[in-house]
Amino acid sequence: MSITNGHDTLHIPVIDISSSNKQIGHELLDAVVQYGFVFIKSSGLGLDAETVNHMFDISREFFQSPRKEKQKYRMEKNVVLSYAGWTAMHEEVLDPETDDRGDPKEGFNFGEFANGKAQQPLPSVLKAQEAQLSRFSELCRELAMKLLELFAIGLEVCYALVMKPFPIINTSTRSIQPKAEPTGSRPGTKNQKAPLARSFYPSSPTPTTSAIRAGAHSDYGSLTLLFRLPGQPGLEILDPSHNWVPVPVLPPGTENDPFPPILVNIGDLLSYWTGGLLKSTVHRVVGPSAGAEGREERGTMEDRYSIAYFFHPCRDTELVSVPSERVRERVKGREQGRAVTAIEHLNGRLAATYGWGTEEVAAG
Repeated sequence: MSITNGHDTLHIPVIDISSSNKQIGHELLDAVVQYGFVFIKSSGLGLDAETVNHMFDISREFFQSPRKEKQKYRMEKNVVLSYAGWTAMHEEVLDPETDDRGDPKEGFNFGEFANGKAQQPLPSVLKAQEAQLSRFSELCRELAMKLLELFAIGLEVCYALVMKPFPIINTSTRSIQPKAEPTGSRPGTKNQKAPLARSFYPSSPTPTTSAIRAGAHSDYGSLTLLFRLPGQPGLEILDPSHNWVPVPVLPPGTENDPFPPILVNIGDLLSYWTGGLLKSTVHRVVGPSAGAEGREERGTMEDRYSIAYFFHPCRDTELVSVPSERVRERVKGREQGRAVTAIEHLNGRLAATYGWGTEEVAAG
């Protein structure tokens, strides 16, 4: 599959990960080593078209509800890692170095679910779907664990070693085992990580190639699962030549699939753990042009929805390289300073994104 912007061509494969073997592990690893992104199919792993489409139906219903209702569930600011809840237009700033206005989108972040229950207040439209939301989050977690298993195969390291920083999941019962405390989650407090994020980009009457709908950024955690809808393009990644390249919702060969392949991208933490071997690629969302050259998908500035699942490790995990031979070769000769922890990195990125004071965030 090729994507061109007139400057370069990217080849982002679509990989079926229904089975786990050495070949798939190496194919998956090679894809994210080169670009930091890969499309995956996951037939038989629980995420079917009906489930995904229902999640988008829930998003539409919530974001189209009155502002005064959404306002009641606004994300608290200046509270360490309490970033669950609704964010209004221009409240999130994903590219704080170049953007002082904020991204023209709304969002709703979910914290963890415990025994099928959200650990945060929910508006009625979401409360009515709480069991389905919890189940979807659970399925995403299982898929993320599957991906880590395949990365371990590709890196030729012990699976248990790769999984050590993460909460343990019992795949036979699909229940989370309380062996490890996940990043940002503190039992008995309001401080929850937000692994499941829903975004809404409202329509605009003026389509333009320069309209930024989500600023340039890399993802903060270990890996991200991104769900998108056909006919709603806009995602671009920064290629090795520093050109912005669009990523299609339906890459060639998937046009007749029940739903678009899930787009997986590597976050900062997996990049740290692998000495930069796995790329945490900068990406953004733009308004599609009505006639931009090189675009595989075109459209106007219409409503756009996306759902992202962010997989985080335990909060005190040190970001040191995994003992893979490929990683050792990459980091050979580098000076090794103090290892940053997952919580330190996450705090810093959240402070920049939401405008929190660094001294307040660091207090956690």
